[in-house]
Amino acid sequence: MNATLRREAARCLVIGFDGLTLPDTARALLAEGVGGVILFRRNVASAEQVRSLIAAVREAAPEPLWVSVDQEGGRVARLAGITTDLPPMLSLPDAAAARAAGRRLGRELAALGFDLDLAPVLDVLTNPANTVIGDRAFGRTPAAVIARAIPLLTAMQEAGVAACAKHFPGHGDTTLDSHHDLPVVAHDLDRLRAVELPPFAAAFAAGVTACLVAHVVVRALDPQRPASLSPAVMELLRGELGFDGLVLTDDLEMAAIAGRRSVPEAGVQALAAGADQLLVCHDARRQRATLDAVVDAVAGNRLPRRRLAAAAARVASAMECFPPDRPRPDFPPDGDR
Repeated sequence: MNATLRREAARCLVIGFDGLTLPDTARALLAEGVGGVILFRRNVASAEQVRSLIAAVREAAPEPLWVSVDQEGGRVARLAGITTDLPPMLSLPDAAAARAAGRRLGRELAALGFDLDLAPVLDVLTNPANTVIGDRAFGRTPAAVIARAIPLLTAMQEAGVAACAKHFPGHGDTTLDSHHDLPVVAHDLDRLRAVELPPFAAAFAAGVTACLVAHVVVRALDPQRPASLSPAVMELLRGELGFDGLVLTDDLEMAAIAGRRSVPEAGVQALAAGADQLLVCHDARRQRATLDAVVDAVAGNRLPRRRLAAAAARVASAMECFPPDRPRPDFPPDGDR
């Protein structure tokens, strides 16, 4: 029973690490069955090196896992100089250009060995002072975001890489950066339903595989907790909007969380609220402490075992749609040479 519990907890953890090769600390966590690895610019030197690193990750893992990346285009491009340089999403002129960008993203990421791209950004850029999102957004109105983001995510998934709608329930009208502080969204529910939520609803209807929940306080839903830790926000996502796919937290080591509570405790709260996977992208000690905290929370009846089992089951279900062991083309893929 204890081994099964620890495996389920590990499936709900996504880890990152420093360096161009797999460190022993990450290798040890992979041996426990973590459900995902995320690569950043710090892990990237060349296409051959990225493919080799991903192969090492998979070889160290006792069961299938997803390898993910933040590759949006514009200024968020972890693979700059290796994959096609895409423009900022705000500059895409129309749906055809967005569809072409999504197809290229999917083909290139799949060829490198990735399974999940933490894109597209579905935030509506309603605040001109919001440099955190800025030109990462697809538009300044819900209709503009939907018109470009949905073709991109659909094309990316058709090309073989899972897409992730972010930053739920909307980061477009904030000024603070959750990497450094805790933003607050002060709008009422009518405004959220009219502006912030429609792009996410459209993405869910289009079959997006995953959704990333932001570290923002949405006062109309939960004035006390960030969205990533809030049962009320998860109920909106699962209930009102009907999303039954994979739900990830943003990185729990961001200051919006880690500056206010322990990362392991935040992980327990996020799973209890309804998240399926926890991103802990930097510190191996925090990663292991988060895994231990989840196991201890179930053993101590603070986190229902059925909630953990449901989260692990969603991880497995998502992987059935984009199997990590699917055939991979050479890089660059045919037609992109």
